[in-house]
Amino acid sequence: NPDDIKGELEHFANQTFGQASRILRSLDYEVAVGKPAPEILRVARERSCDMIVISTHGLTGVRKLFFGSTTERVLRETTTPVLVTPPLDPGAISIEDASKVIKRVMVPVALSPGSRHQAVVAAGLTQALGVPLILLHVIEPVRTPLASRLPLPGIEANRRAIAEEGLQAIAADLPARVQRETHIVYGAPAEELAKVIRDRQAGLVVMGLHASPLLGPRMGSVTYRMLCLSPTLVLALPPERVSELSAALSPRTAATR
Repeated sequence: NPDDIKGELEHFANQTFGQASRILRSLDYEVAVGKPAPEILRVARERSCDMIVISTHGLTGVRKLFFGSTTERVLRETTTPVLVTPPLDPGAISIEDASKVIKRVMVPVALSPGSRHQAVVAAGLTQALGVPLILLHVIEPVRTPLASRLPLPGIEANRRAIAEEGLQAIAADLPARVQRETHIVYGAPAEELAKVIRDRQAGLVVMGLHASPLLGPRMGSVTYRMLCLSPTLVLALPPERVSELSAALSPRTAATR
């Protein structure tokens, strides 16, 4: 019964935010019938939501190689920014205390056309939270049967120089008051990203979803594995919406448990 389910949603909100919370007055409740991912995407589209908030589920194994199928499909098909929350619940966090939890915002920079927009979005969030920004580029090892015949030191030096120039160009375009640092590391992208997140205590990662002319936003293999390994918040930005989220989070949000 939709009315019963809506009542459960209201009960959940009361327990989550507290019956006296002002947040309750701004909440809307909607019950949909169908497969979760398509319905989440439909409601977000029809209600003109600026963000979908969804949690990872179904994490199993030592390295957490999988997360929920609903989350995966939403990320593969969304045209709305998606904030993916880890399964570990830190408890209620106020806006004032968010900076103590997030500490740093990290942007994995692939030096693609969307990288600059990702950095702009992340910079806006760091200003709102009052935390530093990390711009990170991972150089993958050269893997080819001909590697032994190639002048690898010169190739690696050239790749690093290109990466440094690209990172500095992106960093230079950000507002001067944004505290930023750039890092270049070598290795498998997702594993290196997860390592830097832990070492630098980054509480939020801003990543871009790839675009396909025929299929729209797509979740790349690095993003997928990053979500499997990351213990932190991940904001995934579809390419056609990335420039629209350059200030702060909107209060009009679609959420799912």
